[in-house]
Amino acid sequence: MATTSKVTLAGSPLGCPCHVCALYSHADEQYAALVPFLKDGIEAGDRVISFVDPAEREERRNRLRHAGIDVEAAERNGQLEISAWDEIYLPGGSFDPDVMLGLVQEAINKGRQLGFKRTRGWANMEWALRDAPGVELLAIYESRLNHILPLYGEALVCAYDVTRFPSGVLEDVVRAHPDLCADGGAAVHPNYVPPDQLVPELQSKLA
Repeated sequence: MATTSKVTLAGSPLGCPCHVCALYSHADEQYAALVPFLKDGIEAGDRVISFVDPAEREERRNRLRHAGIDVEAAERNGQLEISAWDEIYLPGGSFDPDVMLGLVQEAINKGRQLGFKRTRGWANMEWALRDAPGVELLAIYESRLNHILPLYGEALVCAYDVTRFPSGVLEDVVRAHPDLCADGGAAVHPNYVPPDQLVPELQSKLA
């Protein structure tokens, strides 16, 4: 059973395990919420991982450095891992939810094996805007994560640029998250739909 505790995101406490949809419209808004989230994790002894556009990988490191994180030391001891999103979500050029769900569990278990009490994740999701097989299953994957994360005490934030995603896609992925970070704050999402209800609905749209 997952150990329950709290983390702070955008100045708001959230109970863990948590699966957050973070909506942002520009980079500074995203970094203002999520850099402190990762810094708190480093200071609390959590492992922190981030999946990012490969073109922005060094920018993410620089933002963390400016926040006072010793990025090189944290990467050396395994506490910090910043990966290009195509290596994680699109191996071979396509997206497979089953493979990705397995990778999430592997990442959590790796953190435990390294001796960290929790893994915090910050995943940018714009990879799903690519014309690649399987990206239409994004919301189904997000919903299915809610079968896995309650087994652990982890904190996962999926970040979406609202200026780039179609409104219909955003509506579905937001409903797939039990927690929401938007407009400068974070809270339990009142319109969350559990996977046993949402996944069949989403599958029917694709049929």
